[in-house]
Amino acid sequence: MQNLAAFKDLISLPKRVVITTHVKPDADALGSSLGLAGFLQKSGHQVTVITPTDYPEFLHWMDGNKDVLVYNEGNEDKSAYLVENADIIFCLDFSSLDRIEDLGELVRKSEAQKVLIDHHLEPEDFADYVLWSTEAAAAAELVYDLIDMLGEKEKITIGIADALYAGLMTDTGNFRHPSTTPKVHHIVAELIELGADVSKVANLIYDNYSLQRLKLMGFALSERLEVIEEYKTAFFAISKEDQERFNYQTGDTEGLVNYGLSIKGVNMAAFMRESDGKIKMSFRSIGDFSVKKFASEHFNGGGHKNAAGGVSCESLEATVEKFKKLLTKHSKELKT
Repeated sequence: MQNLAAFKDLISLPKRVVITTHVKPDADALGSSLGLAGFLQKSGHQVTVITPTDYPEFLHWMDGNKDVLVYNEGNEDKSAYLVENADIIFCLDFSSLDRIEDLGELVRKSEAQKVLIDHHLEPEDFADYVLWSTEAAAAAELVYDLIDMLGEKEKITIGIADALYAGLMTDTGNFRHPSTTPKVHHIVAELIELGADVSKVANLIYDNYSLQRLKLMGFALSERLEVIEEYKTAFFAISKEDQERFNYQTGDTEGLVNYGLSIKGVNMAAFMRESDGKIKMSFRSIGDFSVKKFASEHFNGGGHKNAAGGVSCESLEATVEKFKKLLTKHSKELKT
């Protein structure tokens, strides 16, 4: 953060603070938001975390979860009031305001000082203060960096440490992705020293599934996984009917795309799911093939080089066909 001195002055006295993050928050989005919220509350600020949508039940254990305001669950007016009257708005784990849907325009219009904390490519220029690095493994890493820059690590409680650890653990794929740097391990070691319970956090996130979720995952692997060996690609396409059959809940297919990428010889994996009249898409890759570029060029998406998301307004069947045709266009890159 280049203007750190001015930022320190900004937060030196109690302020009305709003923290928001992207739609369908994952462990990093929610963990970094609640970790930052806990820290700011320890500093005397009045803080509200507002998420654009709901998020998986297996993240509800985090400290501060009960006070999160979910915008699209009847909290539109209250959220608008808080955003309009905020002194500071923190935007975590997203690079452009369209990633928070209707909340984005509210944030844009607010006269509050805006702080962007993010590790995605090509950030939108809307914030007064920016802590941004594509080299960071997670937004949680940047929140930890901010607390460290301020010289106030003593304010990190066990709950904050757990939340930040959850973000780092999940966004690095259990510390398997190339983003797992020595710095990440140093931060994790410090979080453990501050009280993070790594076994508890892992169990709450990875060993806390519903029976229906496991059945859906099994069904997807046995009936909906398609491998196109010619293009070293695997993908899943999950229909609305599939989801209804297994009583789909938010987060039930999280991580499914990674199973495709775990197949020997596969360089790219994709996941497509019908949702609210659109097709939500996730992409993962190994090596030099940029799924961020692939998603932005063809599916109005974005993200990281090897992990990205997108959306299609066509039917599931048409989206699958479009995806398959695009593989021929990128065949040389995929085979490398």
